[in-house]
Parts: sequence; structure tokens; C-alpha cells
Amino acid sequence: MINDILAGIPWGIFLSFMIGPVFFILLETSISKGFRAAMVFDLGVIFGDIVFISIAYLGSYRLITSLKDEPSLFIFGGIVMLAYGIISFIKLRNTEKSPEEILQDEILKKNYGSLFMKGFFLNIINIGVLGFWLAVIISVGPKMDMQTSRMLTFFTSVILSYLLIDCIKIVLAKKLKSKMTPTNIHKIKKGIAVVLMIFGIVLIAQGVFPGKKEMVKNALEKIE
Repeated sequence: MINDILAGIPWGIFLSFMIGPVFFILLETSISKGFRAAMVFDLGVIFGDIVFISIAYLGSYRLITSLKDEPSLFIFGGIVMLAYGIISFIKLRNTEKSPEEILQDEILKKNYGSLFMKGFFLNIINIGVLGFWLAVIISVGPKMDMQTSRMLTFFTSVILSYLLIDCIKIVLAKKLKSKMTPTNIHKIKKGIAVVLMIFGIVLIAQGVFPGKKEMVKNALEKIE
């Protein structure tokens, strides 16, 4: 059991430092809304991970593999993420409120239900996360003989390690709040909207050109 717990910790740390839209939004939420709001957002993200883990573990290998590589899912997720980023950017750009007023609204308006769903939504539309968990199961599962109790211990260790590192990130980001002016926070929110658009375009590209990754891999193999 101890070995299964220790095996999960590096995966949790690695997952916490994966650079994606969730990473940036978690830090921004901590700065603009505080620790509790960021934690609620993060719990939504983790719930999305639990859903993916359940699908990857309980589903058949062939079904999950075909789902992971389905181009239309990448395109759909990319369009949703791109649209979300564009709408967020336009709202920030066209608002008549000053950065100070916007920040004050953000502080006062802490809808924890919406924050939880936002974290879940942003995680679940990224089909690549399902691929990540499938890769983890394929890598670790055989070593644990796919025993339910051992796998449950392993994934619990991964999630708790991930949550602990995220707590540290949230606290560190919150310390920056005193040094962040409303104008800078406003710029950060715009930057995050742009990041969402970029990740959305990347997902769409993966769906539109599913063979590109394989072409690059084959080219590298020929070089070797």
C-alpha cells in the first residue's frame, strides 16, 4: 500500500505543473477572488479528472482509445474553448467599467457553484486529459495487476498530491495580490482569455489534422 501511495505522488506533482488553461485560471482566480474561490475552482477541475479516471478505468481499452483519438471531439472541445476565450476577451475589452470597478465586482461576486462548474467544464472539454489518464492507467495498471484496491490507493495519492501542490500555488499566487494593481490584474485576465483562444486553436488543429502528429513521429524515426 505504501508503495502504491509513493508511486502516485510524482504523478500528482507532474499533473499540477502541466501548463494549460486551467493552470493560468487557477492562479488568476486566487489573485482576484482569494484562496477559497480558487480552491472551489480547483475542486471542479479535480471532479473532472475523477470523471475521466472513471471512464478510462471502467471503459474498455478499445473504446477509450477510439474515443481519445476521435477528431470531432478535439474540434468540438477546441471550438468551445476558443469561443469562451473570445467572449471573455470581448467582455473585458468592451466594458465601460474601470479596472478598479471590475476588480471590486470580482471580489464581491463569488458564486462558488459557478466557479466549481467552470473548473469542471474547462477540464472536461479538453479530451487530451482523457488521453493523459489512459496513458497513466496503461503505464501503471499492469504493475498493480489492475487490482481495484491498489488502483484506488494510487489514484487517491495522485489526486491528493495534486491538490496539495495546487494549494501551495494558490497561496503563493495570493501573496502577489498586494503587488498587483487592478490594471495589471485586468491585463492578466485578458492574457488568460488569449491563452484560452490559443489552446482552443491547438485542439481544433489536432482534430482537423489528426495525422500530423503521426507524420512527425514517422519522420523522426526515419532520421534515427
